Amino acid sequence: MIMEFYSGIPPLLVQFVTTVAFSFVVGLEFRSYHYANDYKLHFGSTRTFVLIGILGFILYTLDASRLLFAAGLLLLGALLLVFYWRLSAERSFSLFSTLFALLIYLIGPIASLFPSWFLVLFIVVLILLLGEKPLIHRISDQLANEEIVTLAKFLIISGVILPLLPDQAVSPMLPVTYYRVWLAVIIVSGFSYLSYLANSYFFKSRSLLITGLLGGLYSSTAATVVIGRRAHDLTSVSGRTVSSALIMATIMMYVRLLAIIFMFDWKVALQLLTPFIIIILLSIATIIGLLTIKNHAPELHDVSEVKHPLELSTAIIFALLFILFAFLTQYITSNYGSHGLKSLAVIVGFTDIDPFILSLLSGKFIVPDTTIVSAVILASGSNNLLKAAYAVALARNRSVLLAAVWLIFLFVISILYAYKYAW
Repeated sequence: MIMEFYSGIPPLLVQFVTTVAFSFVVGLEFRSYHYANDYKLHFGSTRTFVLIGILGFILYTLDASRLLFAAGLLLLGALLLVFYWRLSAERSFSLFSTLFALLIYLIGPIASLFPSWFLVLFIVVLILLLGEKPLIHRISDQLANEEIVTLAKFLIISGVILPLLPDQAVSPMLPVTYYRVWLAVIIVSGFSYLSYLANSYFFKSRSLLITGLLGGLYSSTAATVVIGRRAHDLTSVSGRTVSSALIMATIMMYVRLLAIIFMFDWKVALQLLTPFIIIILLSIATIIGLLTIKNHAPELHDVSEVKHPLELSTAIIFALLFILFAFLTQYITSNYGSHGLKSLAVIVGFTDIDPFILSLLSGKFIVPDTTIVSAVILASGSNNLLKAAYAVALARNRSVLLAAVWLIFLFVISILYAYKYAW
């Protein structure tokens, strides 16, 4: 019954009522905005905004050529320009109110042309611009100019460079495409950028455990190096806290790998889901066990500066490593088969495993998925052994001992699982 009643209402009436209602709501918020900020001089009121919305709707509906609507927009813009010029000559006056009136004029055409969800989204954005002025000012004050440059870099490598690259093989010896190489760069850079933003704006003064969590999202090896150095400088910190932070960095490595692999090959990711989740849950349980033991050592807060992750040179190095590992994988699999790839995976674990794993997933190598799964597990496992060595060498005290033992344990079970899984 309700649907039949609604379908019987003329669409023109629905669009008109919607235009009036939304113009009225925005006008109320506009009035509250000026009273809250003690603006005595401003353009229009709630009724003025409703009239502007009605004017835009009628002029748009009357003339199919839209000439009347365009003429009304020009006339309204001219009147607003005169209003702004007169007031700005007397005192400092913002252009915000006059531009806002022009947006109200567009509500009628938007209600007629666009789906209802877009109209609602448009109105919500207008209300947020009015109601969240303090928040917008805080964000603009805290956002440094270099952050805009960093965002521009990410938009360039993802929105400009990627569409220009062909989806064809780099060469007969490299079974990966230009597009897939750069897509891997963007995905890894995106995770790094997310970690950087969290470090910079939400956890400026953070505990060592948060450092492991966010640092592991960027690079678990780099996070291990940072935590190991900090543990050496401050020997009074509890070894359980340091070890928990190191284990947390490794947990985030597995989380990051799962997310990235799902984007490239969900079938391989599903096969990795069980062993990775087991490792993650066991590691979390270990951290809980370490932190529930009472200790009286002071909590360490890391205040080290976080560098921008979106340097062009870093992206180029990652792309070159991606191509290098693709070449090595192609050569090894062609000459030594699955056993050679597993040996390569163990060796690669002592370097940067991201470009190796992504090249393995992006290329068309003559190996079954089970071998790829084993190679990923072996590479991540040997990378844990590398991090254990880094932690012990950099800390040079007993604070990292528990984490080093756990990382070695993960290396051993990764080796056993990978070779058992292959059979």
